[in-house]
Amino acid sequence: MNLFRTLSDRVLEGHRITEEEGLAILGARGADLSFALAGAHRLKEARFGDVVELCSIINAKSGRCAENCSFCAQSAHYKTAAPVYPLKPLEEIVAGARQAEAEGSHCYGIITAGTRIRPGEEMDRILEAIRQIRATTSIDPSASLGILDAATARALAEAGCVTYHHNLETARSHFPNICTTHDYEDDVQTVRLAKASGMKVCCGGIFGLGERLEQRVELAMTLRELDVDSIPLNFLNPIAGTPLENENSLTPMDCLRTIALFRYVLPDKRISVCGGREKNLREFQSWIFMAGASGTMVGNYLTTVGRDRETDMQMFRDAEVKVHAC
Repeated sequence: MNLFRTLSDRVLEGHRITEEEGLAILGARGADLSFALAGAHRLKEARFGDVVELCSIINAKSGRCAENCSFCAQSAHYKTAAPVYPLKPLEEIVAGARQAEAEGSHCYGIITAGTRIRPGEEMDRILEAIRQIRATTSIDPSASLGILDAATARALAEAGCVTYHHNLETARSHFPNICTTHDYEDDVQTVRLAKASGMKVCCGGIFGLGERLEQRVELAMTLRELDVDSIPLNFLNPIAGTPLENENSLTPMDCLRTIALFRYVLPDKRISVCGGREKNLREFQSWIFMAGASGTMVGNYLTTVGRDRETDMQMFRDAEVKVHAC
């Protein structure tokens, strides 16, 4: 019998898909792809029904990052048109959360460029923003501040940070081709420290970095092993001035196959499609939910512009999904 007619049955029964099965999903074409997507859609609905969650972010501190991630417009190693500014005022960060809540987002991420935020005025401002967001809104505050130590993780959790966001970006085996200024294990340890502090962990990657299909499966398996709570899937939007400015290897079907892979590997986790969906999925953006996504990011990204809210809201209506209320 066709693999994709039975694979979702087996996953629902507790089967953990193998690397070979993951590669089969990434290689599916034609009717096989239809079966693979239908199975991923079934797995998504079994856990999350027809409800999707929206998230929003604020680029709270931009540019001059010491890391050399080859896709990133904010790296100080490259000359790009990305904005450069210090940490935004407390009032602006909190106001962004209120706006995100009004627009239907369930999670609001405070994102800062740089390797880490050290103790001091900046960290104090972020902690106070988290406290105010928890006290004055129903939205879940999230933070993405780079590499963590145990004390910083505890401080964030005690302030009321619900989720820590820290992507692994790509597979361990491909990471040295993307970043050489810190070790992959630093990122893995950050995930573990965030979990140990009591925060949920949002951890995913970005695709289209020149990785092999086997390395997409490798990343999915790593996230399964780390037992992260939610997975953001990003697709490369090449930025002029970065080493990957001419990389343009993804098709809409590649993106859908990747979303489906992660749903099969991580059937009970929240999977959101975030950066790069407009460029890479094009007319197939509404298919992300049929491929197994349970959420998406709305509004602008870190250094690129997203779609207007009403266009996305129409997409949700057309796809017959309901937006989770805060």
